[in-house]
Amino acid sequence: MPQNEYIERAIKQHGRRLDHEERTRKKAAREGHKASENAQNLRGLRAKLYAKKRHHEKIQLRKQIKAHEERNVKGAAAEKDPANPVPAYLLDRSQATSAKALSTQIKNKRAEKAAKFAVPLPKVRGIAEEEMFKVVKTGKKINKKAWKRVVTKPTFVGPDFTRRAPKFERFIRPMGLRYKKAHITHPTLNVTVQLPILGVKKNPQQPLYTQLGVLTKGTIIEVNVSDLGIVTAGGKVAWGRYAQITNSPEMDGCVNGVLLV
Repeated sequence: MPQNEYIERAIKQHGRRLDHEERTRKKAAREGHKASENAQNLRGLRAKLYAKKRHHEKIQLRKQIKAHEERNVKGAAAEKDPANPVPAYLLDRSQATSAKALSTQIKNKRAEKAAKFAVPLPKVRGIAEEEMFKVVKTGKKINKKAWKRVVTKPTFVGPDFTRRAPKFERFIRPMGLRYKKAHITHPTLNVTVQLPILGVKKNPQQPLYTQLGVLTKGTIIEVNVSDLGIVTAGGKVAWGRYAQITNSPEMDGCVNGVLLV
């Protein structure tokens, strides 16, 4: 096996780190600071090469911006058959064509789709990692072994969940902060029912919290609605539906949400 394929093989076998997406996002966010530092500190030939590289990048960026702005510019329709000339008094009668990438029909469909999946709480307060995790120091050399974290917010774990060995467990989810049921309100029927939680679909804070099943305000969860008797378009009883958490579970001691219908 070539030496440069061990990383790909390890990723396929064991996957990536739980915070891989967050690290990638932070690395991309630091690129601007790194470029500014290089522009200020480089000297000599390296500075010239770096300036030339940045010059080409800015030219490409401006071309992209210009092409994006010209998408919505209206102009005359292009001649389909230039072999047949048009009289001068008919030149102005060519119908204007819109260079928009999307037609009005497609835009309307997208707007309807977005309205269909609109959530009651579109914006939520961001939660810092210092507030979400608590550092746990383990081992004899306390100063060196501080890589474990305890989740301080309520979480959800599946019924078949088993903890990893303590030696390999990085994130600890306390038993006292695990929730299995939520109080879900049906917006049309105006009734509130306690329903079992099936899983965490999306946590708006970051993908790591979604993988850990953290329940915070604005989180999209899937609940079991079979007891409500909701029927699908095909006539079958709906099993799981999405709902959004509308309260702060760590403050209230329970999970309240609104069903997304």
